Amino acid sequence: MAQKVFGIDFGSDSTKIYRKGQGVVYNQKSVIAFKNHTKILAIGDEAFEMYGKTPESINVTFPIAHGVINSFANMLSLLNCMFLDLERVFGKFRGSEYYVAVPSDITEVEKKAFYDLVDGTLVRPKRIRLVEKPIADAIGAGVDIVKSQGTMVVNIGSETTEISIISLGGILFSKLLPIGGRTFNENIINMIRRKYNLLIGEKTAESLKLELANFSSKRDDSMNAFGRDLVTGLPRESLVTTELVNDAISESMQSIFENIRVILDRTPPEIAADVYHNGICLTGGSANLPGLSFLFSTNLGNNKVTVSDFGVMTVTNGLAKIMEDRYYDRYAVSLKQALAEDKFPL
Repeated sequence: MAQKVFGIDFGSDSTKIYRKGQGVVYNQKSVIAFKNHTKILAIGDEAFEMYGKTPESINVTFPIAHGVINSFANMLSLLNCMFLDLERVFGKFRGSEYYVAVPSDITEVEKKAFYDLVDGTLVRPKRIRLVEKPIADAIGAGVDIVKSQGTMVVNIGSETTEISIISLGGILFSKLLPIGGRTFNENIINMIRRKYNLLIGEKTAESLKLELANFSSKRDDSMNAFGRDLVTGLPRESLVTTELVNDAISESMQSIFENIRVILDRTPPEIAADVYHNGICLTGGSANLPGLSFLFSTNLGNNKVTVSDFGVMTVTNGLAKIMEDRYYDRYAVSLKQALAEDKFPL
């Protein structure tokens, strides 16, 4: 019988819920749609399908932005709806225990907001424990975080990139950047606007990124992109190439590389040497772009770079290991411990 213990990874793009002993029971977009600003019309993937196509009476919102809760009330409504949907399948969640993944490089207020969010739901949790995302990320990617050798983990998500150095089970450095997959989409939109006087939507930019981005191949693929001509105002299509998409994404990637260099410059020499020999582990949905590991190696001195097999599910996989294996249970702490120490125990 599955236990009433759940792990939650709140992402800017999607929310994943893992049930101990059973697996992932929820994985949908972190989106909610309201009609006339009050009535909940849709949540998750259904709400996301409405994005960019709604009349004025319907408002589609993303309650989590850049890794933190942007609208507490909207996210609470979204989470309550998620639980109600799940209860129809799995029964009542009331009195359950929750493991919640939170970014490391955020304020105490922002960290507490994740706790208050789960605590304020209709399911009335029995217990809530917090897990820092870089720790869950590393465990989920299969990194041995207990060893004395330092490892760098770079999670490139939807709206953020979290760069962390982990050694002896603790986080030495962690930096949360407002750069992610949606930033890459914006780069593509701006590049096409400048080059072709064509305005495309975010979903079109996402398709171009997934179909064309490739940093390991010299082959230049192409596909047509449809949008609005900024001169005539009429619908028009234009041919977009891999080279253009790569150039657009590279604008933001350079900022990530610069921050990694700054962190390595602040890292003790012994740990920096470990990172050089052990390499960098890339996680998150955007880490799966073809050839991204090659781009990292080229820009960071030919470091060994590996990409997690779990992609966007790496943090969730780490939460699962922490929940299922008592060896990792020490990395889940109460809110009081998290705020008092402002770090997680070694």
